[in-house]
Amino acid sequence: MLSALSSRAQKGLPSETPTTATVNTSYPAHLDFKQSMASNLKVPAGMQVSIVASGLGKPRMMALAANGGIYVTRRDVGDVLLLSDKNGDGKMDDLKTVWSQFNDVHGITVHEGWLYLVSSKALKRGKIAADGMVTDTATLLSDLPDGGQHNNRMIAFGKDGKLYMTVGSDCNDCGETNQQHATMLVMNADGTGRRIFARGLRNTIGFDWHPQTGDIWGCDNGTDWRGDEIPPEELNKIIDGGDYGWPLVFGKQQVDPTREEPPGGTKAAYAKTTVPSVMEFPAHSAPIDFRFLGDKPGIPAEFKNDAIVAWHGSWNRKKPEGYKVQRIHYVNGQPVSVHDFFSGFLSEDAKTRFGRPAGIIVAQTGAIYVSDDENGNIYKISASK
Repeated sequence: MLSALSSRAQKGLPSETPTTATVNTSYPAHLDFKQSMASNLKVPAGMQVSIVASGLGKPRMMALAANGGIYVTRRDVGDVLLLSDKNGDGKMDDLKTVWSQFNDVHGITVHEGWLYLVSSKALKRGKIAADGMVTDTATLLSDLPDGGQHNNRMIAFGKDGKLYMTVGSDCNDCGETNQQHATMLVMNADGTGRRIFARGLRNTIGFDWHPQTGDIWGCDNGTDWRGDEIPPEELNKIIDGGDYGWPLVFGKQQVDPTREEPPGGTKAAYAKTTVPSVMEFPAHSAPIDFRFLGDKPGIPAEFKNDAIVAWHGSWNRKKPEGYKVQRIHYVNGQPVSVHDFFSGFLSEDAKTRFGRPAGIIVAQTGAIYVSDDENGNIYKISASK
């Protein structure tokens, strides 16, 4: 009996509240892209959308090249492409492979002439040559936490010169054994000095700094298999030392009724120590990338310093959600409303789809590029001529 009590104390007591959930799995049927489908796409008044590259397979995350081109990672192939517009017609007509044989490469950023890349296990960098190709490649880290269920690492440099990295959870819903899972990490540019910046983030992929306040914001993917409506996807202001509650707490300090009580305490007490979300979105919409638009030329005045988020699209709910890009309107550094920004991939009856937005990058001109990792297109959204 003593042994049994000791085991329960280590694992925590079961939840006292019995819970049930109706779980749905529903994917809108995939449609191969046809040029005529572009007429279904919707952007705000005064803006236009065009396809700048196609036939790329499954392009994911992007970074801007010095020549105006775009670096793009392809996780499934394990390579990085450089797309360039050589004749100035607005189409990417030149393609070069700048990095190959980098298994499950995903996150990408450019910093001080170096191209940084990250997979589930490794952080690497290479020197960018004048023609955009990459030389002097080196592995900075090879001991990142196992990818598990969420292997899409993202990286970006802050104004402090530090490299920030999001690391998703190893599972859907568990007590992690590696403390660096479900976190944001921060480290020096060479990969040294790594530490946990924030924890309890189940799978925050894209993140960015607010251009006015300097605060870090990102959208987190909530736990699956809880039903159609919970937990919501959440927008968080990510602070140094913050605990965002996963796997016991979600949203605005709401406890997960299906989870056990923590050892030596209660979920309710623990929830009070966590950082609440700032805004919530429909469950299972699957946020991928997140970027602030800033104050660049070509960005409409009413959108300046707003954020946009790519919703990859749900599979774990009866009525599909996501499959679009939305704009989160900020006032005085705080989010106040959300609006569709780039939509139309999902049919009106939600039974079919012809794209899943993944990566976002905002050029200095204000042009916004969105990758579709289902039909292999990269779209450009810009001010109407």
